[in-house]
Amino acid sequence: MAEILRPETLLLILAAPCIGSFLGVIAERLPAGRPLVWSRSCCLHCGQTLGARDLVPIAGWLINRGRCRHCGQAIAAFYPAIEVAATLVALWSLLVLPGWLAWAGSVLGWTLLALSVIDARHLQLPDELTLPLIPAGLAVAWVVDPASVPEHALAALGGFLLVAALAFIYRRLRGREGIGLGDAKLLAAAGAWVSWQGLPGIVLLAAAGGLAGALIKGFLAGRLEIRQELPFGPYLAGGLWLVWLYGPIGLG
Repeated sequence: MAEILRPETLLLILAAPCIGSFLGVIAERLPAGRPLVWSRSCCLHCGQTLGARDLVPIAGWLINRGRCRHCGQAIAAFYPAIEVAATLVALWSLLVLPGWLAWAGSVLGWTLLALSVIDARHLQLPDELTLPLIPAGLAVAWVVDPASVPEHALAALGGFLLVAALAFIYRRLRGREGIGLGDAKLLAAAGAWVSWQGLPGIVLLAAAGGLAGALIKGFLAGRLEIRQELPFGPYLAGGLWLVWLYGPIGLG
């Protein structure tokens, strides 16, 4: 209880739903090329600008019963859901990681959350989110152990080259795109955060999750499409998150 009541801990918990609200904005606007900061939030149905009471994370949606108070149209549950998810990311980080690393883990988890949502919706992993994770991971490695930075940097390069090579081979064999370079950049970010020891576990978790996701999607649809497009980013993000929190998977 004493740990939870520490000012930095309370600040992280209170900031999390607000961060989640901004992640919702990013997930909606970034793939569409809309401005993230200089554009006021408004109802997608009537265009009315939303006030402060409408934008209070989680509570605003509940108070208005999931509807715009101007036109009465339903507001998607996506918005409170991502705010709750961001809060859970912060709480998870606090439970597993000590001190300032809980903040670093939360930032990683929030970014991965936004990437997962965007990839699931649009089959995109924007550079604006993936690329900053690389220097951020190297910076965290430098603070924790400066001597480990070269290993993390090489792992970032190796993660990128691995996926890029797979994408090239797939394109040559199948004559079409099957693996995006966004996945390569995300695995590069993974290498920056967990070094080369963590990459096999991330790939294993992502592959298992992707296979399960494809099977579930095929089961729900009543048929399994061999050529169905499947966002791989959420599974890579999930693998990175788990390996960052709990360490490399023992494969030997």
